Amino acid sequence: MPTYDNPVLPGFHPDPSVCRVGADYYAACSSFEYFPGVPLFHSRDLVHWRQIGNVLDRPGQLVFADTTPASGGIYAPTLRHHDGRFWLITTDASGGGTFLVTAEDPRGPWSDPVWIDVPGIDPDLAWDDDGSCWCAVSGCQVARIDPETGKVLEGPLPLWSGTGLRDPEAPHLYRVGEWWYLLIAEGGTALGHGVSAARARSPRGPWEPAPGNPLLSHRGTASAVQCTGHADLVEAADGTWWMLLLGTRPRGYFPEYHALGRETFLVPVEWADGWPRVGPVRERHPAPAAWHPLEPAPARDDFDAPALAPYWISPRSRPDDCWSLTERPGWLTLRATGDSLDRPGATFLGRRQQHHDCRVATRVDPGAGRAGLSVRIDESHHYDIEVHRGVVSAVARIGPLRQRLAEHFVPAGPVTLVVETRTPAGQPRSAASGGPDEVLLSVEHAGGTFRLAALDGRYLSSQVAGGFTGRVIGMYVTEGAAAFDWCEHGPAPAEVPQRAFAVSPADYPE
Repeated sequence: MPTYDNPVLPGFHPDPSVCRVGADYYAACSSFEYFPGVPLFHSRDLVHWRQIGNVLDRPGQLVFADTTPASGGIYAPTLRHHDGRFWLITTDASGGGTFLVTAEDPRGPWSDPVWIDVPGIDPDLAWDDDGSCWCAVSGCQVARIDPETGKVLEGPLPLWSGTGLRDPEAPHLYRVGEWWYLLIAEGGTALGHGVSAARARSPRGPWEPAPGNPLLSHRGTASAVQCTGHADLVEAADGTWWMLLLGTRPRGYFPEYHALGRETFLVPVEWADGWPRVGPVRERHPAPAAWHPLEPAPARDDFDAPALAPYWISPRSRPDDCWSLTERPGWLTLRATGDSLDRPGATFLGRRQQHHDCRVATRVDPGAGRAGLSVRIDESHHYDIEVHRGVVSAVARIGPLRQRLAEHFVPAGPVTLVVETRTPAGQPRSAASGGPDEVLLSVEHAGGTFRLAALDGRYLSSQVAGGFTGRVIGMYVTEGAAAFDWCEHGPAPAEVPQRAFAVSPADYPE
């Protein structure tokens, strides 16, 4: 029997929602302040997923001001298929509120938003046999709506709000046989997170709590997977049931740190005595009966395609005049829209970090510009390696502190900038050495490979930076323009000797 490894969507892919259409599965996740918004994935077996687009991929659907805070923006979506259409409902938590969009083809185009006047976040969509459409929200409440116009027809009415733990949210309604089931998250999205359930004969209630609540929680356990919750159920084509949910994989010394963000995990579900039953989320499970591996996506993007791949994201916006794939064919040209990654508005294109031990590299021709590679949580937490006027610099921004750590002269023309993250091994853990990983910043050129900095990864984690996202690693320009020949993301190879190089920035005054 084949097995699968969790998470099935590694890296910053929180708040998963899933639906099935025939033998095909589709999943969507939160995207917060990043554009394009709401990544959309396709699978034939719930294990192997490929991103096929982003639901909110044009300014007419999604506009963020520079004042949109990190971890603001688009919160948890619900994805459903009904009456021949795909429906996705979500909330812009930084303005506008709850809205839904629809599409005939999940690859798009998706419609402009239909706004719905319901309170709260984490909206859900479910249809009754008579065609009534119900929208549940955090809190927990439910309203009957007209999904075509967004008009509220009834309610909001109170739902079952959990066992008494904090933050009852992420409600999902399901009609299974003669019962309506309500799945919620409670306990907060950190270590207290869990999944609980109730049932009723109607969305109007009354609700009967599941006798085994919580159905699932890893709080207080030594599991490598923590923060489990915010779940969605799906029935497979063979009649088995499965759950997608978020979790984290913390590492390091107490209190442990998770840097990749909240990720998407898969766990089997059984039904007993009229209730869903879920075991703990393990890092390896027996696989579903359907088994449909996909060809791995290439690690390197050579920027030869006519459009950007859907995994490239930018904080808040990506103006058309800040990037081009045609100005220098075979290269991605970026133009500065802001002079610092410490403030919103800079040109940045990145990908979610998906491996604890990873290597990201890009070959850049900086010309007269200032360009680099950054590991980003937000404007106040990022590590950068950049090239400008023949000098490569390593820069760290941690909260209110910003430091240029080291510099290295390079010849004119293209250079390769490298970011690696590596988990320390074979050493005692302590508060001083107990981060989740090291972040290594290097440059490669004809003269060799030079490491400029090895930095503690805890400062680029949710436990330090706060917020709901995870690391995003990508290319940026903060002065003039620069061209990138390729960029590759993948697991880190075995450690190879590096030529150490570190000098004081004072030795190279501007």
